[in-house]
Amino acid sequence: MAESYFRLLGHPLSAHIERLSPEALARFLYDAPFALLSHTNAPDPVFSYANRKTQELFGYSWEQFTRLPSRLSTEPASRAERQRLLEQVTSRGYVAGYQGIRIASDGTRFRIENVVIWNVAQATGGCVGQAAMFDRWTRLESQPAQSREP
Repeated sequence: MAESYFRLLGHPLSAHIERLSPEALARFLYDAPFALLSHTNAPDPVFSYANRKTQELFGYSWEQFTRLPSRLSTEPASRAERQRLLEQVTSRGYVAGYQGIRIASDGTRFRIENVVIWNVAQATGGCVGQAAMFDRWTRLESQPAQSREP
């Protein structure tokens, strides 16, 4: 994820990470103060990574999050907009400055802001999915959102 981000945006995910060993980088990103997540490139993508901050925000364990279809992180009414955004990322490589509403496991909603979404590629160039990073979020209400099921 970090290498794809650097290739597409021309700067690292966070300051000084280029000096970290692969193991130290993995630890840093997992414990980072920003949310970092990714999903597969399947027709109905499933989350494949969620750092600790992402798990806290969405209220899922690693095991739960990495089995969740990514479309279920948004309300049904927002899914067409989300799909258009992901198609833009696919064609452009990345989108920066996105904001949107997401749903936690308990149904509460929160706004994510300052989001960067990018294509994640293997070293050989094949796209394996998309990733997102954001450092601003706001809880919107205490009432659960409507059902997240399709």
